[in-house]
Amino acid sequence: MPKVLDSTKTRPARTMFQGLPERLRVLYITTPKRPGAWLAEAFASDSGSHVELEEAKGSAAGLARLRDEAFDAILISHVPGELDALELVEGYRTGGAEEPIVVLGSQSEQEMAALCYEAGADGYVCVNTTTVRTLIWMVARAVQRCLLFRENRRLWQAERRRLQQEREEAEHLLTQQRKILCDLQGLQSQEQYLVPKSERLPSDDGSLCPLDLPAELVQHYRDLLRTYVIMGSGNLAKELFRLADLLITAGVSAGELLQLHSEVLEEMIHGLGSRSTRHVMTRADLLALEMLLYLAEGYRRRYQYRQNPPVQLMLPGFDHPAPPAF
Repeated sequence: MPKVLDSTKTRPARTMFQGLPERLRVLYITTPKRPGAWLAEAFASDSGSHVELEEAKGSAAGLARLRDEAFDAILISHVPGELDALELVEGYRTGGAEEPIVVLGSQSEQEMAALCYEAGADGYVCVNTTTVRTLIWMVARAVQRCLLFRENRRLWQAERRRLQQEREEAEHLLTQQRKILCDLQGLQSQEQYLVPKSERLPSDDGSLCPLDLPAELVQHYRDLLRTYVIMGSGNLAKELFRLADLLITAGVSAGELLQLHSEVLEEMIHGLGSRSTRHVMTRADLLALEMLLYLAEGYRRRYQYRQNPPVQLMLPGFDHPAPPAF
C-alpha cells in the first residue's frame, strides 16, 4: 500500500487568504487492488482545504463518473501494468475532457513530470516524497489554471462576437449609404433638365454610377480619411478646407462626395481584417459631416458672390461723369 502522505498543519487559519479553495470535489481513478482509502485519510488530516474525494476503479468507471457528474479535479494513480495514467490522460483529453488532471505515482518527478505534461496532465506528484499540503496546492493551482483558461476563452469568444457584430453594423451602414445614393441618383435620372435622357438610370437599378474624378483627388481623400481616423479633426481644419475648395472647383456635388466617402471607407473597413471597426466608423462619420459642411458653405459663398457681385465704388467727386466740353 502506498505510503500515507505527511500532514502539514502549520498556520491553517491563513490558508484561505493564500489562495486555497474552501472545498474541492475530486475524482480519484485507481485500480481495484489499490483502493483510495489512504488518500481520503491523508486529505482528512489536513485542515487547509476540505477535499471531497470520490473513487472510481478503472478507466471505464472513471469515464462513466465524468460523464454523469462534475468534479473540480481528477487524480489518476499511475500503476505500470495495471493502469497507465499517461494513456488514460491522453484519451480523456482527446475526448474533450477539460477538468484539471494530476497524476499520482511512485516514480520520481524527474522521471514522470515531463511525460505527464506531454500527455496533457496538469501535474505529477510522487506520493513517497510529497506532503498533503503540496498535493492540495497542486490541485488548487490546476483548478485555478483551468478556470482562467475557461474565462480567457469566454472573453476571447465574446471579443470575436463583438468584432463580428461591429463589422456587421459597419456593413449595414455602408449598405444604407449606398441605398441613399442610389435613391438620389434615381431621382436625378427622372429630371430631364438635370440629366440627359441617354444618361438616365433605370428605376430598378441598384448600382451606383461610377465616379468620374481624378485619381489624385481620390487618393487625397483616402489619405485624409486615414489621417482623420488617427488624429481627429483638431489639426486638419485647413486640410479639409483646401480639399473642399478643390471639390468645389471640380464641381463635385454633395451626393458625389458621399459616394466618394462611402467607397473609400468601404476599402478601409475591408482592410481592417479582424480589428475593431467602431472607431473607424465614428471618425469617418465625423469627417463626412465636416466635409459636407465645408462643401455647402463653399457653394453658398460662390452663389452669393454671383448673385451680389462686388461693385467698384467711385471716389468722391467722380460719382457722375463730367459734361462734355464744347
